[in-house]
Amino acid sequence: MKKRSLYVMLFSMLFVLLAACGGGSGGGGGSEDAEGAEAVEVIGSESKDATELKFWTFNALHIDIYKDAVSRWNEEFPDRPIKLKAEAYPYDNMHNNLLLALQSGTGAPDIVDIELGRFPNYLQGEPQLLPMNEYVEPVKDQFIESRFDIYSKDGQYYGLPTHVGATVAYYNKEIMDAAGVDIDSIQTWDDYVAAGKKVVENTDATMTTLETNDYWSYWPLIKQQGSDFFDENGEVTISNKTNVETLEFMRSLIYDEKIAEITPGGGHHEEEYYGFMNDGGAASVIMPMWYMGRFTDYMPDLKGKMVIRPMPKWTEDGNRSAGAGGTGTAVTNQTEHPELAKEFLAYAKLSEEGNIALWKVMGFDPPMWTVWEKPEIREDNKYYQYFGTDIFDTLLSIRDEIDSINITEKNPLVQEQLSTNVFNNVLRSQSQSAEEALKEAEAAIKNN
Repeated sequence: MKKRSLYVMLFSMLFVLLAACGGGSGGGGGSEDAEGAEAVEVIGSESKDATELKFWTFNALHIDIYKDAVSRWNEEFPDRPIKLKAEAYPYDNMHNNLLLALQSGTGAPDIVDIELGRFPNYLQGEPQLLPMNEYVEPVKDQFIESRFDIYSKDGQYYGLPTHVGATVAYYNKEIMDAAGVDIDSIQTWDDYVAAGKKVVENTDATMTTLETNDYWSYWPLIKQQGSDFFDENGEVTISNKTNVETLEFMRSLIYDEKIAEITPGGGHHEEEYYGFMNDGGAASVIMPMWYMGRFTDYMPDLKGKMVIRPMPKWTEDGNRSAGAGGTGTAVTNQTEHPELAKEFLAYAKLSEEGNIALWKVMGFDPPMWTVWEKPEIREDNKYYQYFGTDIFDTLLSIRDEIDSINITEKNPLVQEQLSTNVFNNVLRSQSQSAEEALKEAEAAIKNN
């Protein structure tokens, strides 16, 4: 075992021990192996012949995806019924316990959700996840293919995507109209800055907010220009010219152009931001499509005011989106039912019905782009009622422009450096230039 893997394992063991001693980690759920779970549901057939599969996730809402899938599976394959024991754990708890279980060779579930930022940890050395190539390759051309690449290694696909994560611009049309700005006239970042100046001049709102405790404001802006944190060989490129200039552009929006503010609370998932935005504090925000649910759940007063459009582009022929975020669902090598687990996971995530369910049940942009024009996708729901009926028209217009970043085992270090040092030093305190901060981060990543 490599020294780094040993350190990770020891940290994971320490985390488990501390969590066990903490006392307040959540309800049990009725069984020893579910201790600490935030939610436990047994879904599917009660038949004594049903095969039980265990599923772990870090987001209890994801369980709803599998309720639908198990119901359809058992109806379609009554001779092979499934009972799914779904357990939701706190984010860190689940990912660390999964790492410990895979390294120790015992205790892992059959199927598991792994968040993109943690996925590289499970691809180090010989992956303890089962490849899904036999199911991915026949349908890959019907999907946004980059969403498979981020969960792959050496040509093997280990995770199935949960959404595209297409980054878009969310505009408050009420504020933009008051500022005298036609949203559809915003095509480039120059247009966006000009529109922002009108917003600040004619309303009480700022044009946008920029995160310092996460990287959703930064990652899509560099990727739509073809840049990245790593090159195709896995070499760190975080301090390249495009990345430096993009971070400097973000800084200038706050201090020079004065059309942006640092996000209240530091990030777009903080209560301070939800209240600020819900009260009309900003005219827009750049975030992935999966952020729609944050609007509907936490910013109800903006219903009917928000519209979704492509990101501004950097050049005349530049991309107007980028893939950001993700959850890869995988089958572990500890499952006693590998073929059934893989087939069921493919049924849930790679089928047309499964992808339609991702939208209808969760409001996610399905990674299978061929369903985007299906009648079922266009049926009325809370997202259309909130944002208008042209959501998938926008998605179809940017379908070929949704590239994702390269994934290596050091991606978690990038996120850590950006969110703890770089953004605070450049955007908040201005104690470093963009170039200084990114070069320092690159050195730290290389030396880790």
